[in-house]
Amino acid sequence: MVLRIGGLASGMDIDTLVEQLMTAERVPLDKINQKKTYTEWQRDDYREMNSLLLDLDNTIFNGISRQASFIKKTVAVSNSDALSVKNVNSTIDFSGSLKINQLATAATMQSNTAIDISDSSKTLSELGISLGSNTITIQAIKKDGTLQTETEAFSYTIDPSKDTLNSIIATINKSSGVTAFYDSVSKKIAISANNTGDVAETPEIVLSGDFFTNTLKLDSTNIEAANKKDINGIPLGALGQNAEITFNGLTTSRPSNTFTINGVEFTAKKVTTEAITFSSTPDVDGIVDTIKQFVNKYNEAIEKMRGKTTEKKYRDYTPLTDAQKKEMSEDEVEKWEKLAKSGTLYNDSILNSALTKMRTNISSPVTGTSTYSQLSQIGISTTSNYLEGGKLTIDEDKLRAAISADPNAVYELFQKDGATSSEQGIARRLRSSLKTAMADITAKAGKSTSINNTFSLGRALNDYASQITRFEDKLKMVESRYWARFTAMETAINKANSQSTYLTNMFSS
Repeated sequence: MVLRIGGLASGMDIDTLVEQLMTAERVPLDKINQKKTYTEWQRDDYREMNSLLLDLDNTIFNGISRQASFIKKTVAVSNSDALSVKNVNSTIDFSGSLKINQLATAATMQSNTAIDISDSSKTLSELGISLGSNTITIQAIKKDGTLQTETEAFSYTIDPSKDTLNSIIATINKSSGVTAFYDSVSKKIAISANNTGDVAETPEIVLSGDFFTNTLKLDSTNIEAANKKDINGIPLGALGQNAEITFNGLTTSRPSNTFTINGVEFTAKKVTTEAITFSSTPDVDGIVDTIKQFVNKYNEAIEKMRGKTTEKKYRDYTPLTDAQKKEMSEDEVEKWEKLAKSGTLYNDSILNSALTKMRTNISSPVTGTSTYSQLSQIGISTTSNYLEGGKLTIDEDKLRAAISADPNAVYELFQKDGATSSEQGIARRLRSSLKTAMADITAKAGKSTSINNTFSLGRALNDYASQITRFEDKLKMVESRYWARFTAMETAINKANSQSTYLTNMFSS
C-alpha cells in the first residue's frame, strides 16, 4: 500500500489533482459501461418482443386454433325449466325432442336405531367404543352406473385412540363415493351415494366393517335398508333410480340426469308430460368475438414490432454515467434516457423477418380447403394504409355471414392441417412463424431465467463485465502510481524546505 501524503509541503490540493487525473483515465471505462448498459437495454427490449409474440401465440392457441371456438351453439329449448341443452363437441347444428319420464335419484340409507355416541368430537376410545375389526370399506355406484369393484372400493383403518365420529365422517366424505351425515337430534347416520342411478339387481351402496354394522347401526347394503321401515313406516333406505327419457321417440335410460348424446349435453330437471323440443344455430356472436380477439392481438403485435424496428436511433444520446447523472435533475435524466433507449431494435433483422413471414402467412391462400381459401372471403383484409405494416381490419357483416353459412369452413381456413405451408391453415402457419421468431430472439437475448453464457447478448455482457473488472484493476494501479509520484514530490519538497531552513538558521547565527 502506497503511503499517501497530501499537499502539506507544496500547498497543492493533491486529492483534487489525482481525482481530475483519474477522471481522464476513467473515460475508456465509462465507454465500456455505456456499451454494457446499452446491451442490457437491447436485451430487455428483445425480451419484451418475445413476450408480445408469446401472448399472440397463446391467443391463437386458445382461440382460433380450437374447434370448440367454432362449434359454439345458441340452443333454443321449448321448456328450459325442465331441460337444459348445451353443445359439447357437435360440429353440426342439431334439433329434436326429449320427454322426461323419470328423474335419476341417488341411493340412500340410515341407521336402524339411534346410536350411542354422546359426543361426536371425542375419540372412540374416550367414548369406550371397541371394535371387532378396525377396517371399514365402502363400495358405491360410479358415474357410469356400475358398482365399484373391491379393488376400487374405499378402505380405511380406524385408530380408536385418534379418530372421532366427526373425523371418520370427514374422511368418508372426502375420499369415498358416498356422503355421510350425523344428525345430533335423531342420533342417526344418513348415507347417500354421490352418483345417481340404479345398478341392476345390485346394491348401489355396500358397507362392511364392525364400525358400520355394530356402532352406527347401519345395514350392509342400501337394498337391505330399503326393505326396512322405522316406527313411522318410513323406509330406512332407498334404491338408486335411473333417469328415463324418450329421445326422438326412443325410450331409454341413463344413470345420471346429465348425459351426452351425439356430442350434445342434456340435463333433465323435472318430469314432463309432453316432449320438449330443442334446436341449435351457430353462436355467431361468440365466434366473432373469438376472431376479433385474434385480430386485435395480431394488430397489437404488428404495431409494436414495427414501432421498434422503425424507432429513431439518437446516436448523440449515450447512456449516462453516474457522474453525469449527479450533474442533472431527475427530469433531465428521464428525458435523456428516453432518447438514449430509442432505436435499440432499429431495422432488426429478426423482427423484420418475423413481420414479413407474418404478413405472408396472412395473405397467402390456403390450398385444398372446402369453401374458404383466403381471409378476404370471410371479411378480414389488410388496411389500405401501408404505413400500418399490414394490420387487419374486419368487415363484420361479411364475417357474420360466413360464420352463419358454415362455421366449420371458417375453422378449416384457420386450422387446416397440411404437409406444406400452402396447405396449412393460417393459424398453423402463424404459430410456426412465431415459434421460429421466439427461438431466434431467445438465442439472441435469452429469457429472464437464462444465464448469460447461453445467449449471444449475455456472452457480450459477460465480456463487458470482464473488461470492466480488468480496467478497474488497472485504474487502481494508475491511481497508486499517481499518489506515489505526488508523495515523492511532497517528500522532496519537504526535505528541501528542511535544508533551506537549516541553511538560513546557520547564516543568521
